[in-house]
Amino acid sequence: MLTVIHEQRETALPAIEGIEEGLWLDPQAIERATGWSWKPQGMCQADTCIPLPRDGHLVRDGRLDLSGMWAYMGLPVLHDEARKTWVLGSGATQRSQLAPGTPAPDFELPDLSGQMHRLSDLRGRKVLLTTWASW
Repeated sequence: MLTVIHEQRETALPAIEGIEEGLWLDPQAIERATGWSWKPQGMCQADTCIPLPRDGHLVRDGRLDLSGMWAYMGLPVLHDEARKTWVLGSGATQRSQLAPGTPAPDFELPDLSGQMHRLSDLRGRKVLLTTWASW
């Protein structure tokens, strides 16, 4: 069994035996997992169609390597080591369309001297938040 995570959906699909690289899905599974349709003109969603690469390396036996197509479209794609769970990310343009007007969640963090500050206390002011993690 495969799990494909895209936007707000998690779709369980039967695993394809004998194919070790890529996420090879038929047209119905692609649409079910992503909302995109595989058509003769390429991958389509609403009025947007992205042509498939001309060399045909992403198509085999009626299946499309969705992970390869996702990367070809410039979108992030991740999988676990066993290639049983796949995450098909959204592009920066799609994410930025959601951001304008969306308030950040309120949180509280200490400054370098240990004094706590709430984001809501700074409402109406420009704030630059810099983060870092060692992992």
